[in-house]
Amino acid sequence: MGRALLVYDDDCGFCRVCLAVVLAWDRRRRIRPVALQSEEAARRLAGMPETERMASWHLARADGTVHSAGSAFGPLFRELPGGAGLAALANRFPRAAERGYARVARNRSVLGRALPRSARRWADATIERCREDRNSTPADWLSAR
Repeated sequence: MGRALLVYDDDCGFCRVCLAVVLAWDRRRRIRPVALQSEEAARRLAGMPETERMASWHLARADGTVHSAGSAFGPLFRELPGGAGLAALANRFPRAAERGYARVARNRSVLGRALPRSARRWADATIERCREDRNSTPADWLSAR
């Protein structure tokens, strides 16, 4: 399909909300969500030690490259409409992107608990619609609130 896979932690409410925001932004449908816990993720990230695989999100591109943690911001933003400026910023300051990602990742449990249940429900519905409905656009998924 040529779409990039965004491999995320399905057990993390904060991660699911972040993924849903990306999917809603992705009007061109270039991103396909894949749970870290899935067989597809294990196949796509084969050769990567499990501890490394489970430690962060990963953007797996159609050309076979995989970007993980903060280094995924640039390539991810480049896939999103209007994201070129943020991609350039992430690529210009890669250490800041890594540190920012690491800080959020260390605190994702606290951040997830701070999210209202309605945000997690919206995220889950958005992700599910993305998996089920290949004909709609991510902007349509916003109505899942």
